[in-house]
Order: sequence, then structure tokens, then C-alpha cells
Amino acid sequence: MSQVLRVENLRTTFRIYGGTVYPLDEVTFAIREGETLGMVGETGSGKSVTALSIMRLIEPPGEIVGGQVLLEGEDLLAKSEEEMRKIRGSKIAMIFQDPMTSLDPVYRIGNQIVEVLMLHQQMDRNKALERAVELLAAVGIPSPGRVSRMYPHEASGGIKQRAMIAMALSCQPRLLIADEPTTALDVTVEAQIIELMRRLKNETKSSILFITHNLGVVAQFCDKVIVMYAGSVVESAPVSDLFSSPLHPYTKGLLESIPRIDRKRRLLPIIQGNVPSMTNPPSGCRFHPRCPHAMPRCKIKKPVLNEAQPAHFVSCFLFDEESKP
Repeated sequence: MSQVLRVENLRTTFRIYGGTVYPLDEVTFAIREGETLGMVGETGSGKSVTALSIMRLIEPPGEIVGGQVLLEGEDLLAKSEEEMRKIRGSKIAMIFQDPMTSLDPVYRIGNQIVEVLMLHQQMDRNKALERAVELLAAVGIPSPGRVSRMYPHEASGGIKQRAMIAMALSCQPRLLIADEPTTALDVTVEAQIIELMRRLKNETKSSILFITHNLGVVAQFCDKVIVMYAGSVVESAPVSDLFSSPLHPYTKGLLESIPRIDRKRRLLPIIQGNVPSMTNPPSGCRFHPRCPHAMPRCKIKKPVLNEAQPAHFVSCFLFDEESKP
């Protein structure tokens, strides 16, 4: 399978009153055709900033200061804003975290999908409106004609999120970025949305970058997963490998902190310490102040992603043969 997206050494900064924030530090990963890549990590690890950087939606005081974002071989960071407007919504689309704020409150739901179709598919309004209703029906919305005439505040959270998915998939993008699309939904609706995205992915053959806190969703929905910590990728592996044999101490800590019905524990293990300040991140490996296996070199030098096992990459000196004592 060919690569649809390749992110190489992506670096993004934000200049604020208290200094410069470094939310992304040389982030590298790839997504193949038809693949679903999960991205997990604590709040503040850089997941959403990665998505916005790929979409070229970082605004001042934010700035992408290095790296490449290759969509089917074309570097999006070298595109003009006019070129990016043609790419967004057509070749690459995004489902944002909160449908309450992602849909324009003063336009009817159907009209918002119509605008996308008229812009990227050159449809006339009547044909676009028919297609919008078809798309709303395709994502499982009951009475799609009635919903298309609703304003966002008249619809439930589940309906709004389905409408966002319909809008994102309206032009059959090569890459769909889903930034925690089920965060504000209850468990039942969450399961319906995940199943909907799985079905639509199989039908459209789109690749998906799925950003979430929920490792359970990753296990059932994704093909591969990358783990981020403090703006860096610390581990990347097929889902089954990551859950059966995690390598990085941070990944192990995340998995250990998940409640499991096959284990009887009074208290769940926790990762000691706090997420570092991104205005003054730790030197070397950013996880070393919290790592139970930290070595002196971890404070000095940042480890790089190495293939510790077939298709299983980890950024840790414990698995770097050249750096072992």
C-alpha cells in the first residue's frame, strides 16, 4: 500500500507573553492507503496541534517552523493559502472535537454541506442540496430532509456529530482527520459513531488519523497507533503489538492505568509526576523526570525512534543498542 500522508520532523511553536511554547518537536509518522492510525497521549501531548499543523490551520502566535507534511508526495507546508483552501475539504478533511462549535450556528445544517459541495464539486445549489440530504441519510440520520433544514442548536450532539462526518466525507477525501470525535457523546452514541466511521472508511477507502484519549476505541478501530508525550512520538506500532508488548515506559504506564475486569486491584497504578511545562521542556528525553528507568544520558540527549521489533518503533535508550552501557 502506498503512503497517503508522511509527516517528517514536524516542529510547531507558539510565542506567548511568558516565552515560547514548543508543542511539537520533530514529530514523524506515516499513514498508508486505507489505514486507520490512532494517536494517543495525555492532554497537552500535542495531538490536536499535530492535526491543525497538517491542515495548515495554525494561526499567529503559532508557527510551523520545520519539517514536511507530504500528502501523496506533495508538501502541504510549501503550498499557498489559496492552494490549501482547495485541498481542505476535498483531499483532506477534518472532524473537529466539538460539533457544538464546529458548525456555524446561523446556517442550516444542510446549507453548510451544500457550501462544501458547491466549492469542491462544482455542483449547482439544487443538486448539492439533494446530495446533502443523501449524505445525511448515509450517516444514519433519521428524517434527513427535516434535519437538513435544522439549525445546529435544534439538533442533538449525536446528530451534529453525524452531520460533521457527512460534511467531512462529502468529497471523499484521501485523508480524514478525526480529532476526538466522540468526546462529548454518551457511550451508546460513541459506539454508533465508531461503527459508522468504520463502515464509511471501508466504502470510501479513505485513510484516517484518529485522535483520542480512549485506548479501548483504539484497540477496536485502529490498525496502527502512535503514542505521543510532550510533543514527541515515543512509540509507534501495530495495535495488537502495542497492547500485547508495549516497550516505552510511558506507554506501559498508560496501559497499566486502565481499569480491567480481569484484575482485582484496590488502586490503579499511576504515572508519577506531572506533564512538563512546554515553555521550558526538560532537556534530553522529555519523559525522563517521570521515568522509573531514567539513565544519566536521558537528561542530556533526546533518543530517536528506532525499530526495536519488526514494525515496532520506540524512542527510548533502553532499546537503543548503540547507547546501552
